Amino acid sequence: MLTLTQHKPPDADFVVNLTLELTAEERTRSRHRFSLADGNEVFLRLPRGTVLHDGDILTDENESNFLKVVAKSEPVLTAVADTNLLLRAAYHLGNRHVPVEITVNYLRLSPDPILQAMLIKLGLEVKEEILPFQPELGAYGTHHAH
Repeated sequence: MLTLTQHKPPDADFVVNLTLELTAEERTRSRHRFSLADGNEVFLRLPRGTVLHDGDILTDENESNFLKVVAKSEPVLTAVADTNLLLRAAYHLGNRHVPVEITVNYLRLSPDPILQAMLIKLGLEVKEEILPFQPELGAYGTHHAH
């Protein structure tokens, strides 16, 4: 079993020899055991509060293994509308403290029938998709450790 303990800058000079696909929720876990596609296991032991991102590089204490984090496709709701409606919807979702991926063209969140109905009622077009989900980081205590 490989224990990964630290982030590396993605532009450093090394060869990535492992890949780990993680959902948005899994990328918030600083201590967890994951299975790789080849059957090997990886144990994350990262600083508490670490949030991993698509493309992040992790390594072990000896820097002999380098693992690339990939945002795994997962079920999501993608809501599209004009800017004013997107802003209103982002406000209402923020009041509910749910993780949301925010762009100028869409809002994306985990499937939730109540929130889906709210977004439709506000006038947004909502699609069910399976895509990588990369929500905004919370303002309280989460950070991108590099």
